[in-house]
Amino acid sequence: MKILIAEDERDIRNLVKISLEENGYTVFAAENGLQALELLQNQSFDLAVIDVLMPMLDGFNLLRKIRESSTIPVIFLSARASDMDKVLGLGLGADDYLTKPFSMSELLARVASQLRRNHDYRFSAEKSASVIRYGELSLDKVKCSVCKGGEALELNVKEYKLLLFFMEHPERVFTKQQLYKAVWDDEYLFDDNTVMVHISRLRSKIEPDPQNPKYLKTIRGIGYKLEVTGEVL
Repeated sequence: MKILIAEDERDIRNLVKISLEENGYTVFAAENGLQALELLQNQSFDLAVIDVLMPMLDGFNLLRKIRESSTIPVIFLSARASDMDKVLGLGLGADDYLTKPFSMSELLARVASQLRRNHDYRFSAEKSASVIRYGELSLDKVKCSVCKGGEALELNVKEYKLLLFFMEHPERVFTKQQLYKAVWDDEYLFDDNTVMVHISRLRSKIEPDPQNPKYLKTIRGIGYKLEVTGEVL
């Protein structure tokens, strides 16, 4: 984990840097706001610990710059302990506010907490993005699995790829040849019957009534589409 420290008091800066490094973090230190901003523009960090009162660019304005392009956790350090300062800092997008003097054990605990929270948030967001849901259907792109009403479905490779293609392109109509090229990856050996057979098999597994499809609609004379009106979850 890479952490940026922006602190103009050398003793505090060095103490924080050494303590974080002893706990396994990679630490970059800046002695003013402009130096910190330059590091942020040339490095990626997992968290920043920023003093509020710094020369050249104070912590509040540095945070404004950070939030223009990054959502990394930011912990403020400040000798200003008034509620108004804390409200301002948190309102600008800081994740925590620690007043001086502080104990290193408390700072380390807050750093670990913010990193854990940020990791959990990212993991949750990535997991959510990997799952597509329409009505009772749920497809997990990471696990390559499909469920209907919470029950796992057994699809072969081509059936899974067909459903994934449709679910990634809802409401779009595709010809049999387009589907063949997308799933079988070979437009020159196009087989009309192969697509029809796999569509039929897929319907038998995902549709409540394969004779009256709810999801995979036939567009007469053109091809097929995934109908999702009123079905997106």
